[in-house]
Amino acid sequence: MKLHAMASAVVLFLVSTAAFAQDSKTPQGSNSKGEQASPANPFSTYNKIFYARMKTILVSSAEKMPEESYNFKPTEAVRSYGQIVGHVADAQYNFCSMALGEANPGLKIEQTKTTKADLVAALKGALAYCDKAYDSMTDASGTQTVKMFGMDMPKFGVLNINNAHDMEHYGNLVTYMRLKNIVPPTTEQAQAAQQKK
Repeated sequence: MKLHAMASAVVLFLVSTAAFAQDSKTPQGSNSKGEQASPANPFSTYNKIFYARMKTILVSSAEKMPEESYNFKPTEAVRSYGQIVGHVADAQYNFCSMALGEANPGLKIEQTKTTKADLVAALKGALAYCDKAYDSMTDASGTQTVKMFGMDMPKFGVLNINNAHDMEHYGNLVTYMRLKNIVPPTTEQAQAAQQKK
Protein backbone atom coordinates (compact mmCIF):
# COMPACT_ATOMS: atom_id res chain seq x y z
CA MET A 1 0.00 0.00 0.00
CA LYS A 2 2.82 2.39 0.94
CA LEU A 3 4.61 1.65 -2.36
CA HIS A 4 1.40 2.28 -4.33
CA ALA A 5 0.83 5.60 -2.55
CA MET A 6 4.44 6.66 -3.17
CA ALA A 7 4.25 5.73 -6.86
CA SER A 8 0.96 7.60 -7.23
CA ALA A 9 2.49 10.67 -5.58
CA VAL A 10 5.46 10.60 -7.95
CA VAL A 11 3.21 10.31 -11.04
CA LEU A 12 0.94 13.11 -9.83
CA PHE A 13 3.92 15.29 -9.08
CA LEU A 14 5.38 14.73 -12.55
CA VAL A 15 2.07 15.78 -14.09
CA SER A 16 1.73 18.80 -11.79
CA THR A 17 5.33 19.83 -12.48
CA ALA A 18 4.61 19.88 -16.20
CA ALA A 19 1.39 21.82 -15.63
CA PHE A 20 3.15 24.30 -13.37
CA ALA A 21 5.88 24.86 -15.92
CA GLN A 22 3.36 25.48 -18.70
CA ASP A 23 1.56 27.95 -16.45
CA SER A 24 4.66 29.88 -15.48
CA LYS A 25 6.01 32.97 -17.20
CA THR A 26 8.91 30.92 -18.59
CA PRO A 27 8.14 30.12 -22.21
CA GLN A 28 7.39 26.47 -22.87
CA GLY A 29 10.51 24.65 -24.01
CA SER A 30 12.93 26.92 -22.17
CA ASN A 31 14.53 26.48 -18.78
CA SER A 32 14.54 28.84 -15.79
CA LYS A 33 17.47 30.80 -17.26
CA GLY A 34 15.51 31.46 -20.47
CA GLU A 35 17.68 29.09 -22.50
CA GLN A 36 16.12 26.72 -25.03
CA ALA A 37 15.58 23.29 -23.58
CA SER A 38 16.02 20.15 -25.60
CA PRO A 39 12.63 18.80 -26.74
CA ALA A 40 14.07 15.38 -25.88
CA ASN A 41 14.15 16.28 -22.15
CA PRO A 42 10.73 17.71 -21.26
CA PHE A 43 10.44 15.99 -17.85
CA SER A 44 13.86 17.03 -16.58
CA THR A 45 13.33 20.55 -17.93
CA TYR A 46 10.01 20.98 -16.11
CA ASN A 47 11.48 19.39 -12.98
CA LYS A 48 14.27 22.00 -13.04
CA ILE A 49 11.81 24.85 -13.58
CA PHE A 50 9.74 23.78 -10.58
CA TYR A 51 12.86 23.37 -8.45
CA ALA A 52 14.15 26.82 -9.48
CA ARG A 53 10.83 28.31 -8.37
CA MET A 54 10.98 26.49 -5.02
CA LYS A 55 14.57 27.60 -4.47
CA THR A 56 13.65 31.24 -4.93
CA ILE A 57 10.71 31.21 -2.54
CA LEU A 58 12.53 29.16 0.12
CA VAL A 59 15.50 31.54 0.23
CA SER A 60 13.17 34.55 0.18
CA SER A 61 11.17 33.04 3.07
CA ALA A 62 14.33 32.44 5.08
CA GLU A 63 15.48 36.01 4.46
CA LYS A 64 12.08 37.67 5.16
CA MET A 65 11.61 36.37 8.70
CA PRO A 66 13.33 38.64 11.26
CA GLU A 67 16.07 37.10 13.39
CA GLU A 68 13.99 37.44 16.57
CA SER A 69 11.26 35.23 15.07
CA TYR A 70 13.53 32.35 14.11
CA ASN A 71 12.70 30.65 17.41
CA PHE A 72 8.96 31.18 16.90
CA LYS A 73 6.71 28.13 16.91
CA PRO A 74 2.89 28.32 17.06
CA THR A 75 2.77 25.42 19.54
CA GLU A 76 5.40 23.37 21.37
CA ALA A 77 4.51 20.32 19.25
CA VAL A 78 6.04 21.74 16.06
CA ARG A 79 9.43 22.93 14.81
CA SER A 80 10.46 26.55 15.16
CA TYR A 81 10.79 28.66 12.02
CA GLY A 82 14.57 28.26 12.13
CA GLN A 83 14.30 24.50 12.63
CA ILE A 84 12.12 24.23 9.52
CA VAL A 85 14.71 26.16 7.50
CA GLY A 86 17.41 23.82 8.84
CA HIS A 87 15.28 20.75 8.15
CA VAL A 88 14.70 21.83 4.55
CA ALA A 89 18.44 22.38 4.11
CA ASP A 90 19.21 18.91 5.52
CA ALA A 91 16.62 17.39 3.19
CA GLN A 92 18.31 18.92 0.12
CA TYR A 93 21.49 17.01 0.96
CA ASN A 94 19.54 13.85 1.71
CA PHE A 95 17.49 13.70 -1.49
CA CYS A 96 20.02 15.20 -3.89
CA SER A 97 22.89 13.02 -2.68
CA MET A 98 20.72 10.00 -3.54
CA ALA A 99 20.02 11.37 -7.02
CA LEU A 100 23.73 12.09 -7.51
CA GLY A 101 24.82 8.69 -6.20
CA GLU A 102 26.89 10.34 -3.47
CA ALA A 103 27.09 9.89 0.30
CA ASN A 104 24.92 12.33 2.23
CA PRO A 105 27.26 14.81 3.93
CA GLY A 106 24.94 14.58 6.97
CA LEU A 107 25.57 18.13 8.18
CA LYS A 108 22.72 18.07 10.75
CA ILE A 109 21.94 21.71 10.07
CA GLU A 110 18.64 21.62 11.97
CA GLN A 111 20.44 20.45 15.11
CA THR A 112 23.58 22.61 14.84
CA LYS A 113 22.60 26.00 13.37
CA THR A 114 20.48 28.47 15.30
CA THR A 115 21.09 32.00 14.01
CA LYS A 116 19.30 33.42 11.00
CA ALA A 117 22.59 34.20 9.24
CA ASP A 118 23.88 30.65 9.69
CA LEU A 119 20.59 29.06 8.63
CA VAL A 120 20.19 31.24 5.53
CA ALA A 121 23.77 30.49 4.51
CA ALA A 122 23.27 26.76 5.16
CA LEU A 123 20.06 26.74 3.08
CA LYS A 124 21.81 28.49 0.19
CA GLY A 125 24.67 26.00 0.39
CA ALA A 126 22.27 23.06 0.41
CA LEU A 127 20.40 24.41 -2.60
CA ALA A 128 23.69 24.94 -4.45
CA TYR A 129 24.48 21.29 -3.76
CA CYS A 130 21.08 20.28 -5.16
CA ASP A 131 21.66 22.40 -8.27
CA LYS A 132 24.16 19.75 -9.39
CA ALA A 133 21.50 17.04 -9.24
CA TYR A 134 18.83 18.99 -11.13
CA ASP A 135 21.23 20.52 -13.67
CA SER A 136 22.82 17.18 -14.59
CA MET A 137 19.52 15.29 -14.88
CA THR A 138 18.19 14.28 -18.29
CA ASP A 139 15.07 12.33 -19.09
CA ALA A 140 17.23 9.25 -19.68
CA SER A 141 19.31 9.52 -16.50
CA GLY A 142 16.19 10.34 -14.49
CA THR A 143 14.87 6.82 -15.10
CA GLN A 144 17.91 5.20 -13.46
CA THR A 145 16.95 3.76 -10.10
CA VAL A 146 18.43 4.35 -6.67
CA LYS A 147 17.45 3.03 -3.24
CA MET A 148 15.04 5.21 -1.29
CA PHE A 149 12.82 4.20 1.61
CA GLY A 150 14.04 0.63 1.10
CA MET A 151 12.85 0.37 -2.50
CA ASP A 152 14.10 1.08 -6.00
CA MET A 153 13.01 4.50 -7.17
CA PRO A 154 13.85 6.43 -10.34
CA LYS A 155 16.04 9.48 -9.80
CA PHE A 156 13.12 11.55 -11.11
CA GLY A 157 11.07 10.23 -8.21
CA VAL A 158 13.72 11.26 -5.69
CA LEU A 159 13.96 14.79 -7.08
CA ASN A 160 10.18 15.10 -7.32
CA ILE A 161 9.85 14.05 -3.70
CA ASN A 162 12.41 16.74 -2.86
CA ASN A 163 10.25 19.29 -4.69
CA ALA A 164 7.13 18.05 -2.88
CA HIS A 165 8.93 18.15 0.47
CA ASP A 166 10.06 21.73 -0.24
CA MET A 167 6.49 22.72 -1.08
CA GLU A 168 5.16 21.01 2.05
CA HIS A 169 7.51 22.96 4.30
CA TYR A 170 7.03 26.19 2.39
CA GLY A 171 3.40 25.80 3.46
CA ASN A 172 4.59 25.65 7.09
CA LEU A 173 6.74 28.75 6.61
CA VAL A 174 3.79 30.62 5.07
CA THR A 175 1.66 29.90 8.14
CA TYR A 176 4.40 31.13 10.48
CA MET A 177 4.90 34.28 8.40
CA ARG A 178 1.16 34.99 8.38
CA LEU A 179 1.06 34.60 12.17
CA LYS A 180 3.79 37.25 12.32
CA ASN A 181 1.96 39.53 9.83
CA ILE A 182 4.60 39.00 7.15
CA VAL A 183 3.47 38.67 3.54
CA PRO A 184 4.85 35.39 2.09
CA PRO A 185 6.98 35.60 -1.07
CA THR A 186 4.41 33.96 -3.35
CA THR A 187 1.67 36.36 -2.23
CA GLU A 188 4.03 39.29 -2.61
CA GLN A 189 4.86 38.18 -6.17
CA ALA A 190 1.18 37.71 -7.03
CA GLN A 191 0.36 41.17 -5.70
CA ALA A 192 3.20 42.72 -7.71
CA ALA A 193 1.96 40.98 -10.85
CA GLN A 194 -1.58 42.29 -10.28
CA GLN A 195 -0.31 45.85 -9.90
CA LYS A 196 1.46 45.62 -13.27
CA LYS A 197 -1.83 44.78 -15.03
